[in-house]
Amino acid sequence: MPRWEHGSAERLRQAALELFAEQGFEETSAVQIATRARVTTRTFFRYFPDKEEVLFADADTLNETLVRDLLAADDVSQPLRAVVRTLAGFDWTTLGSRETQRLRDAMITSNPRLHERELMKQQQLADGFRDALRERGVDPGVAELAANAGSQVFRAAYRRWLDGAGDTDLAALTGSTLTLLGTLTD
Repeated sequence: MPRWEHGSAERLRQAALELFAEQGFEETSAVQIATRARVTTRTFFRYFPDKEEVLFADADTLNETLVRDLLAADDVSQPLRAVVRTLAGFDWTTLGSRETQRLRDAMITSNPRLHERELMKQQQLADGFRDALRERGVDPGVAELAANAGSQVFRAAYRRWLDGAGDTDLAALTGSTLTLLGTLTD
């Protein structure tokens, strides 16, 4: 196996997703992932501290990007809509194809430990949104509610998008989910 090869991180991610789908998360080792990706185990650990991190490697960078986008938003006078617009406006396909994201999501939701980690990452993002809204002058209580509710509205739309809800794009699904939330409060 070569010591280093261009695209190793992406190949490791792809190999991990394939193996997780084939034999389950718990039954897959870092050695197996490295072998499938045609790199050494040492290369695996150069990119990822553990196999869980393969699924969460971009989460912190993504959160920072989204919070920065909310801070730069033109208008936060409707904080819930600002949070939802920020999430819906991101190009989620940069994280991989819809199918790759669907496989990742299925793997995470089927494993309690991974699901807990995903929920913590989602809460970190909501906390970042809350702080960004406060920084933009939004009342702290409103900022808290908008950040958490907006994150959940988007999460519901994202799940529908992953499940292939027609040919509808994610922004449209997010808008219809926000409208649905409005009907629940009447």
